[in-house]
Amino acid sequence: MQNIIIEKPYRFVPPHRGTGWPAFIQRFNLYGKYLQYFEGVQSYEVRGADRLKKSLDAKHGILLAPNHSRMSDPLVLGFLAKEVDCNLYSMASWHLFNQGWFKAWAIRVMGGFSVYREGVDRKSLATAVDAMVEADRPLVVFPEGSTTRTNDYVHPLLDGVAFVARSAAKRRIKEGRGDTVIHPIGIKYVFQGDIDATVRPVLHEIEQRLGWRTSEELRLLERVERMGEGLFCLEEIRYSGRAHSGDDMATRTSRLIDCILHPLEKEWLRVESTGNIMPRIKALRSRMLPDMIEGKLSPEERSRRWMQLEDIYVAQQISCYIPNYLQDYPSIDRLLETVERYEEDLKDKTTVHGALKVIIDVDEPILVTDERRPKGDEDPLMSQLRYQLQAKMTELSTESKIYGCE
Repeated sequence: MQNIIIEKPYRFVPPHRGTGWPAFIQRFNLYGKYLQYFEGVQSYEVRGADRLKKSLDAKHGILLAPNHSRMSDPLVLGFLAKEVDCNLYSMASWHLFNQGWFKAWAIRVMGGFSVYREGVDRKSLATAVDAMVEADRPLVVFPEGSTTRTNDYVHPLLDGVAFVARSAAKRRIKEGRGDTVIHPIGIKYVFQGDIDATVRPVLHEIEQRLGWRTSEELRLLERVERMGEGLFCLEEIRYSGRAHSGDDMATRTSRLIDCILHPLEKEWLRVESTGNIMPRIKALRSRMLPDMIEGKLSPEERSRRWMQLEDIYVAQQISCYIPNYLQDYPSIDRLLETVERYEEDLKDKTTVHGALKVIIDVDEPILVTDERRPKGDEDPLMSQLRYQLQAKMTELSTESKIYGCE
């Protein structure tokens, strides 16, 4: 499990509001150098910047809502900021501020501030709303809530985006400050290297790690699909006692997630849940963590809860596997994403392959009003955001070359 759970009391980290450091970092393209070395992003293209520039010139309260397929997403938005000559504020998970002083400092001076995903973070929400009301900079919020490694598919969105946007719109209307808008942003990565030479060594390593005989004789697509089926069967056996290879993949995925989460929900929440996995995970963590943070537990109970948190993490990772994602559109980029997902799930890290080009595409703004969300109905604001974001990613998916047709 990656280090996303911090076993200590949460302390809100506010953003740095000065412009000196962001100007210095942009002038010398320090984020670009970081992206090239640590994330393999070697080039970029910004599209639709005029749409954001128009909102900036009108002094709208602006929320930028990008998809979130890679850890590099927050930094690549620096290319957009440079293009339109502005700085950004951004909500960042608190665990990122606990990965060394330099990373914490860098996130903060570039306008990042912490949000506690395992509870209600009123300071973070208030900071986000204030940023939109004042409209000194656009605010970046990733509505999917976590990285997914499915660049062409938008996962269920978190309602917090609508809460922040509506709260800001209400105050801006009351104070006569003008419109509040959400700009969906598509972030698309295109691999420009040799896919066979890149992923075969990774597949070979995974097969060795699992004690499997290597399958160099297979076509790459067949090899990747067979590996995915094998890895999924192992998790089914681990959590439910047997593989369910006769059922369709969507059914198997939903069943496996529930098999992991339902016993935990019964214990901690007294009720089994269904649907979007992220709120379910947040509810479980918010019940399990307080006593761990306060140090009230015996070593045995603390160890038991860490094992449960690891199971919850596995369920979250499984939810990122989209049934037939590779079969439906066997592109080079989906191949790379899939292999990176296998590697990440087994090793908690991935190989930096390089040769990535990123496209940052700003969509038309969504006007936010101060109307309350209809009770019991799907939020129309979130529905519109998801529709535009998925349409943008579907459009950008055509940038990927089909494997074997390069």
